[in-house]
Amino acid sequence: MAPRHSTLLLTVATACLASLASAADLIVHVQSAANAPVEDAIVYAVPASPPAPAAGLKYSIDQVNREFVPRINVVQTGTAVRFPNSDNIRHSVYSFSPAKVFTMKLYAGKSADAVVFDKAGLVVLGCNIHDLMVSWLLVVDTPYFARTDHDGTAMFSRLPPGDYTLRTWHEPMTEDQQGAEALHVDAGAGALTHTVHIGTP
Repeated sequence: MAPRHSTLLLTVATACLASLASAADLIVHVQSAANAPVEDAIVYAVPASPPAPAAGLKYSIDQVNREFVPRINVVQTGTAVRFPNSDNIRHSVYSFSPAKVFTMKLYAGKSADAVVFDKAGLVVLGCNIHDLMVSWLLVVDTPYFARTDHDGTAMFSRLPPGDYTLRTWHEPMTEDQQGAEALHVDAGAGALTHTVHIGTP
């Protein structure tokens, strides 16, 4: 007779494999109104019942040659973001966006503390000393997000079956200008392809 713990492990493994088998890969092509690919667009799929964010989510936005790197960013709600300074001059990071208002004192090297982004929304980041430094951080209530590549393509691996709202943002769109479309993922759908158009003709 097989030990009970072995049976339990087999049951869990079978459930995990079944879940992976029912998930689908989603490929989203983001194009302008003129059908040109849009690079650095943020695409995210919000489930009908968004899951609670995982504990210990971390992210980093560097400062190099008086620029934020990356310039376009996306994190899940609850993520702690650090802002290391790789320049040989001091910076002061701030945001006046409703989703997160904060100001960091002038510093060099590693930032003293991480900033936790606990509310969904679009956050515009700047430096109090260097007005040309700007970065966008989109905080979303879902772990399913991606940024488009040079060909305007965003890829999602193993998206669980269910109903979603597929949203798309690209700088300089405001939060209210984000595109939103209903998306349904069937169990065992395999690979899905979807095209999103943003902007006006």
